[in-house]
Amino acid sequence: MRLLAWLLSLFAVLPLAAAERVVSLSPSMTDMLLELDAGDRLVGMLDSYERPPALVSVPSIGRYGQIDMERLLSLQPDLLLLWPGSVPPAQLDMLKKFGIPLYIAEPHRMQDVSRQLADLGERLGQGEKGRQLAQDFDRRVAQLRSEYRRERPLRVFYQLGERPLYTLGGNQVISDALQVCGATNLFADLDLPAPQVGMESVLARDPEVILAGSNTDLTAWRDMPQLSATRLGQLWQIPDLNLERPSYAMLAATEKLCRLLATAKR
Repeated sequence: MRLLAWLLSLFAVLPLAAAERVVSLSPSMTDMLLELDAGDRLVGMLDSYERPPALVSVPSIGRYGQIDMERLLSLQPDLLLLWPGSVPPAQLDMLKKFGIPLYIAEPHRMQDVSRQLADLGERLGQGEKGRQLAQDFDRRVAQLRSEYRRERPLRVFYQLGERPLYTLGGNQVISDALQVCGATNLFADLDLPAPQVGMESVLARDPEVILAGSNTDLTAWRDMPQLSATRLGQLWQIPDLNLERPSYAMLAATEKLCRLLATAKR
């Protein structure tokens, strides 16, 4: 029994074999692979955005909501990266039955992003690199929280789309990025990841800043002088869309957001 206990304790501390064949169904974790210098492990990915040069030759397994399961399985991955919603429940159950190791990530706070960098680094045999990036990420986020703290946080409406109008719920990582920058998500009290809201709700809560992905999305608000954000001229385009892709690159995007919001008037 002592020998068995010793063997079990030995295996408990042995590192997992580094994944060699990775398929990513998450654009942000695809970014993380590159940040961890492990892009050469990627054997399949979703076509969801313009590819960087390093990933041009990586086979496609489809688009969001249209995953080619046969192609995915033919790639024989030893690690599958995804976030909740990457695949329908039935396909997710199928992948689990095939025994493919899954790494499911859904960051809600900035520290979740750094933890994922460290975790993925370990899974990919890049533990030191992952820990280094995670520590740098946490250190800089703490500095930003201190530097841009406000006694009364700015009320910010983060707009997703225009018709219909969507925003971010309070459990989204971008909501935490706003807090880092001394602001608060106007709809942080909502639990849905991307709740649909009406213009009347936005008017009632009266944001001091409105952020959107493009200036076109902000057009409707310019004719509403009753809004504080309109009167103050604080209808702004999101400075860096990496804010919406939680990887190490989100750090620089958050710094840009903080600098922008620091110019806001009340």
